Amino acid sequence: MIKVKDLWKSFGENQVLTGIDLHIPRGETLVVMGPSGCGKSVLLRLLTGLMKPDRGQIWFDGLEISTFSKKKLVPIRRRLGMLFQSAALFDFMTVEENVGFTLTQHQGMQNVHSIAKEKLKLVDLHNVEQLKPAEISGGMRKRVGLARAIADNPEVIFYDEPTTGLDPVTGDEINQLMFNLHEKLNVTSVIVTHDMDSAFFVATRMVMLYRGRVIAEGTPEEIKAEENPIVRQFIYSGSRKILDPHLKDTGEIIERVES
Repeated sequence: MIKVKDLWKSFGENQVLTGIDLHIPRGETLVVMGPSGCGKSVLLRLLTGLMKPDRGQIWFDGLEISTFSKKKLVPIRRRLGMLFQSAALFDFMTVEENVGFTLTQHQGMQNVHSIAKEKLKLVDLHNVEQLKPAEISGGMRKRVGLARAIADNPEVIFYDEPTTGLDPVTGDEINQLMFNLHEKLNVTSVIVTHDMDSAFFVATRMVMLYRGRVIAEGTPEEIKAEENPIVRQFIYSGSRKILDPHLKDTGEIIERVES
């Protein structure tokens, strides 16, 4: 469904992505993981058309979209949903207005009301339509952001650090919600995270970025068995639930690999 070929992106002298190749089949849950600054969120913004690559190609359902104008991207973006890291809700709008924001240009207001209520129900929120974001918890704001992401029945949902800033219990609830929505809506999911417990819970396939390139790719079980010490140090030191009995002095290993 989505293919990336030799994708490069820099900001000034900072080379963020260096020749990324990626294939995301329809119906997959792909987790893109890696340390801060490795290019995860930049890749997400390139895939959603919020940025343009310096070079390379992005294919969506047979269309090469990396050179599309904003106008030409409109019908593509209607097939995509996005949950931003901070949920990115409008403080001056009610929950219902936030969920229905992207629908107001092509739906009647009565339809927007019913759709918002339906999507809020899907993310297990009830009787909050008239509240403002400041009146609900951080976990509830994430759910509202997710309800907005699925409001237009997207084929692909992108998640940018969905559990960041949440306590472990609320984070686990968001993980379960992402898993349930993937099953209920039959969508393709792309999740950027450095939360390893979240990654291994939801992923059908995983990709690890390091210094702007892919250094590991595979199923969760294949990633757990990965011998690259950078990968092992990252996944096992970042998890509350997965232990690596073979990794001891990770700092020494990383220093040796990078030198």
